[in-house]
Amino acid sequence: MDEIVVRAVERAIDTMRTNLGDRLTIDDLARSAMFSKFHFTRVFQRITGVSPGRFLSAMRLEEAKRLLLTTGLTVADISHRVGYNSVGTFSSRFRHSVGVSPTTYRQFAGSPTALPVDEQPATGARGTVRGTVIAPPDTHPKLIFVGLFPSRILEASAIRTTLLRQPGPYTLHDVPPGTWHLLAHAPTDPVPQVGNHGTISIHAQVTARIADIYLRPVSTLDPPVLMAMHDGPPAALTKAAS
Repeated sequence: MDEIVVRAVERAIDTMRTNLGDRLTIDDLARSAMFSKFHFTRVFQRITGVSPGRFLSAMRLEEAKRLLLTTGLTVADISHRVGYNSVGTFSSRFRHSVGVSPTTYRQFAGSPTALPVDEQPATGARGTVRGTVIAPPDTHPKLIFVGLFPSRILEASAIRTTLLRQPGPYTLHDVPPGTWHLLAHAPTDPVPQVGNHGTISIHAQVTARIADIYLRPVSTLDPPVLMAMHDGPPAALTKAAS
């Protein structure tokens, strides 16, 4: 990866982080990266896997999650702090990405009782995705989330999910036709581990895929994890896995 390009994208992400409550445009972010708007958008998507606007939206919701768990601010105050003019729009987007409403998220300290899965019926042949989750040496994650998603962001629109209690084999059954992003997350201390295999396609001619996932420490360039299950105590995750 070109170090100059990476540094430019990191500058843009830092601009997002320090201005979450402001109205940021693609022009603003491109200037912070010192690239043209067209070039910036293209390289940002190539490096992070999502558009600058989608990344910014995810960062705002990530900060909202933190504020809900660590402050007594109202939902309305938090929505304005992270750049939303409408509380209704904020709550709707929060529920869509995190899986629960802001109030419920705060009430249960970020810990849902079940994994969110897209239950919409799918047509055509369904498939299976299996492989092995491999952790870096000298790391011992005790819980690993693996899932298929419509985009590069790990959020509540999961297609299929599973939980592992340690690195090793995983299987995702009954995967509907389509092209999905295979992502993994392990809430390890002091730095979470993430894995991104890339896209997996399921269709009538290809209904079984082998895909290994290599975990690594999360970096600035990784889109935020939005699904609520990653923010609660391990007991909530264990319950979801049972």
